[in-house]
Amino acid sequence: MLQSFSFLSKYWVLFLTGVKVTIELAVISIILGLILGIIVALMKRSQIKLVSVIAKMYIGFIRDTPLLVQIYIVYIGLPMVLGINIPDFMTGVISLTLYSAAYIAEIIRSGIESLPQGQTEAALSLGMSKSRVMTDIILPQAFKNILPALGNQLIGNIKDSSLVSVLGISDLMFSAQTVRGSTALGLQPMIIASLLYLLMTWILNVGLSFIERKLKVNDRVA
Repeated sequence: MLQSFSFLSKYWVLFLTGVKVTIELAVISIILGLILGIIVALMKRSQIKLVSVIAKMYIGFIRDTPLLVQIYIVYIGLPMVLGINIPDFMTGVISLTLYSAAYIAEIIRSGIESLPQGQTEAALSLGMSKSRVMTDIILPQAFKNILPALGNQLIGNIKDSSLVSVLGISDLMFSAQTVRGSTALGLQPMIIASLLYLLMTWILNVGLSFIERKLKVNDRVA
């Protein structure tokens, strides 16, 4: 049985490269998705109906269509609209960013709405502007509440990044498929890929649990 994993001595670098690209895709897309998600969440809460409707339509489209379809739309449609060639890695980042931003927007919106309305009213009565109330009071508190959900979204991005392998991006799934093609082994490369995905998500879970415990301790001290 162990002999069937002897391919690792030849292809371990390929798997490590896949892990590196997968982490890059997940981290970049979650950072950009967080920025876009905040904007979309505020748009959805806007009192300007057109702005709110646009945000709702965007979230609805992303949530109700498969990620693979969205990847192809970005891959084929964006170069047609912009008239430029977009590198495959950038296409993957854009697809995952647009996808995660819709879910992050809903996470942030629920975090904001979970806070007592009285805080906003009290801050406004003290003469603070709406934008300052949001950036200085509401969002910092909301982020503490939504941190576990954001962590789950990051883990989701790591797993969802496997779909961008259809673009030829050398992520972990693409590496596993390349090894399958080169060795004619059907199962073993996928077992290695799944173990590496499991390792990445386990490390993230441990890190997020540590941060959550630290935040709870700080809250008790405060």
